[in-house]
Amino acid sequence: VQLQASGGGLVQAGGSLRLSCAASGRTLSKYIMAWFRQAPGKERQLVGTISGSGGMTFYVDAVKGRFTLSRDSAKNTIYLKMNSLQPEDTAVYTCAAKLRGEAQYTNWGRGTLVTVSS
Repeated sequence: VQLQASGGGLVQAGGSLRLSCAASGRTLSKYIMAWFRQAPGKERQLVGTISGSGGMTFYVDAVKGRFTLSRDSAKNTIYLKMNSLQPEDTAVYTCAAKLRGEAQYTNWGRGTLVTVSS
């Protein structure tokens, strides 16, 4: 499956953005999807995951209550709605996919830059 992330940009602290990850090649319903982010000079970290059905989500503590994952099966797209953005959320955000049972994420999209100004 090929993934394409979009929706990044520059936003002031407290603002919101919605990132999209569109898939082509295969239906996303078979995949567990995730968003990762990598801030300048830091290691890539998991932001959250969403199940193939969209019924189960997981968020790391740093974004819990502010970020929301969703998926649109008709558009074969997942979304990351980010509210109450803070400068520490500044990073390149990348979506990834793996089939259930796979240990690692094997499909990666190109990242989209989110910059939060104070």
